[in-house]
Amino acid sequence: MKVYNVKKLVILAMLGSISYVLMVLNFPFPGLPPFLKIDFSDIPAIIAALIFGPVAGIIVELLKNILDFVMIGSPTGVPVGHIANFVAGILFVLPTYYIFKKLNSKHGMTIALVMGTIIMSLLMSVLNYYVVLPAYTLFMNWDAMSSQETRQFVTTAILPFNILKGGLITIVFTLLYIRMKTWIHKQALSHNG
Repeated sequence: MKVYNVKKLVILAMLGSISYVLMVLNFPFPGLPPFLKIDFSDIPAIIAALIFGPVAGIIVELLKNILDFVMIGSPTGVPVGHIANFVAGILFVLPTYYIFKKLNSKHGMTIALVMGTIIMSLLMSVLNYYVVLPAYTLFMNWDAMSSQETRQFVTTAILPFNILKGGLITIVFTLLYIRMKTWIHKQALSHNG
């Protein structure tokens, strides 16, 4: 049992580290504000969830954001962006995991990823409107946006960004999953009995 737990911790630490590296290798997308950057750091969290279950996906998302906050920091001194990234990751990984477990096929994985993208995009739009953008305004000493400006920013920048990011992750993970499906299932069976 101890060997299993150590192996699981090592794999989760590796996936968390890979996730952090993928987070650092981010890039802006033309037409979106430059501070909204695309990355593929949710992919290791999805793999962790598929192998060990949903809590493992959350742990990888948490490790990634803690590493990034410690190594790079936050412009506000308060991890507003890291908390938002952590929540967005959970809102993407968990629906993807649970929907895939119901459908359990290659086609089901694509549906799960698309649904994960939609759920994450919609819920992050709400959270950005009510929590994240007001927090940035507070901690960055920005002029407060009117509700109309906030709504416009959410609908023209935040929502398209999350849909685009989720869509790109869906494409990349689907291609990876085709190649890694057997290995992921074998790992899941060996770690979950």
